[in-house]
Amino acid sequence: MQALLARVLTFPAPTAAAITGHAFGAGAMLAMAHDVRVMRADRGYFCFPEVDIRIPFSDGMAALIQAKLTPRAAVASMTTGRRFGGAEAAEFGIVDATADEGAVTGAATDLVRPLAGKDPGTLGAIKQTMFRAAAQALTGV
Repeated sequence: MQALLARVLTFPAPTAAAITGHAFGAGAMLAMAHDVRVMRADRGYFCFPEVDIRIPFSDGMAALIQAKLTPRAAVASMTTGRRFGGAEAAEFGIVDATADEGAVTGAATDLVRPLAGKDPGTLGAIKQTMFRAAAQALTGV
């Protein structure tokens, strides 16, 4: 799972997570690894339940979350087991946007569309540099 997270995190093309329902645990981690996240506005929760199910974050998973979120959002999501609805997840910067049912995928695609023409080699190198510490923590390499 951690190798997959590192691969998505540093993938040399734009990635978008369309969260049409709940995103918990590994699903939330996979969404976090993407460049942008769009969540359904009216339904579903985004949650890292590790504190409630007594499973500490691995160093790699903690590094991924901390690389993507502000310290305020990382603390609020990692230490509380809080279930964020769409509006609250957007307020904390956990997701980039919300959309109505049926429009989530389109909204996520719209957010990455401006990156579509970017050179994959350059984009991949930038992501490798930006997220090197998290990717190394995830893969142990």
